[in-house]
Order: sequence, then C-alpha cells, then structure tokens
Amino acid sequence: MKLKIALLQMDIAFGSPEANYQEAEKLIQQASSENPDIIVLPELWTTGYDLENLTKTADPNAEKAITFLRAAAERTGSHFVGGSIANLTESGIKNTLLVVDKNGSFIHEYSKLHLFKLMDEHHYLSAGDKKGLFNLNGRKFAGMICYDIRFPEWIRSHTSRGAEALFVVAEWPLARLEHWRALLISRAIENQSFVIACNRAGSDPKNQFAGHSLVIDPWGEVIAEAGEQQEILTAEIDLDKVQEVRKMIPIFEDRRPEFYD
Repeated sequence: MKLKIALLQMDIAFGSPEANYQEAEKLIQQASSENPDIIVLPELWTTGYDLENLTKTADPNAEKAITFLRAAAERTGSHFVGGSIANLTESGIKNTLLVVDKNGSFIHEYSKLHLFKLMDEHHYLSAGDKKGLFNLNGRKFAGMICYDIRFPEWIRSHTSRGAEALFVVAEWPLARLEHWRALLISRAIENQSFVIACNRAGSDPKNQFAGHSLVIDPWGEVIAEAGEQQEILTAEIDLDKVQEVRKMIPIFEDRRPEFYD
C-alpha cells in the first residue's frame, strides 16, 4: 500500500491559538493541492510551549481541535495525524495527539506518556496512560510524542503488536538535532518500520527548534528531510516494504522477551 504523506513543519506562535489555527489552515490548504493521503502536524501546534498559560489556552476535551481537524479532513479527503494539543481534561492538562480519518471521524487519541522534566512539563501537564496504536485503511500505526522516542522499549511495545509506521510529533530543540536524527533512524532500523516525524520550526522565548522533519524507511534510509525553516515536507511510502524487510532479517521471530526485563 502506497501512501503520500505531508508534514506541516510549522513555526508556532507562542501562546496564540487563534494565530496558530489560521496558520495551520493556510498550510493545510497548501498541502492539499498535492492530494496527500495523510497530513501530519507537530506537537502542541495550537499553543507552543507556553506552559505557564495553559490553564487559559488549553482546549477543553480537545473539542475545538477535533472539530477543526474533522472539518479539514472532510474538505481535503486526507487522514490527519493532527499533531498534539494541550487538552484540558478532568484529570489535568494532557499533551494529546489526535487522529481523524478522511471521512472526518475521530478515531484515536494518545496522551504523552513520558513527560520531559528538562522543559518543566511535569509541573504543568499530566502524563497519559495508554498506548499509541491506531488503525487507518486496515493497517496498524502508532503515534508518539517527542521525548517518547528516547524509550525504545515503549516503541517496541507497539511494533511487536503490528505497527508498520511510527508517527512522531515533536517540538525538538536545535541544540539536540543530532540526537533527533540518530534516535529516529535507530527506531526505524530496530523496529523495521517507517518513521514519519513532524517537528516544529522557529523559536519561542526559551528555545530554538530544529525543524528537520523526517521520513525514514524500514532500512533506516532517509526518504525525505526538511530544513530548519517552516515548510511542507512531502514523501511517498510503500507499507509493503515493512514486511519485505521483516522477512529478510526476522528480528520479530527471533526475539526472546522473557530475558529482557
């Protein structure tokens, strides 16, 4: 199965949801001219890392973001891995990834499991407690958020259950760009999966972000890579390659998880 992917590497306006919705709308319109099967947004694309003001700007139960993504999906005919947003829930504010299919049906949410203490996330956000697995067109995928990629055992818990591609949404800093690239390529190789990683561009009052969104194949080969500035990165993947690679080097058959704990 071949899929055309469009990654929206946004320069996110700090703490300004309305400005970000307008910018996302513009980028979606531009991306839709290429008729992508899936459109991907970055982490916290509605607010950026304005964590101190999330009590004012977080989206109650993600309702506004879901409505926006559903309308965009119906208009474009594309599936959306709708980045993540600050989601105000009864159990606190969560960093939640949203998935909407091309018919406008809301099919999945995943809240960031691993909070990044170096950016004070644990002071403002509540951690998720569910896996990132979801299905589109009868194929299994997984969604991850930024810091999650530093936990290979967490990633493997999804690919061992059949995920063929990992969607990663992020606000990864420029200072650790080489970690971003190395970790994503490693996750692709060791899981024999596609990695589709949408980072943000630009800066906020405390950070310069890396951009360099990536699409990586199951051999670890980079299919497409963005620069540091805002742009739309497009690539085509063939999911059938996953099974070809897994048959050539059958690591999933040779695993001995009883010894891994």
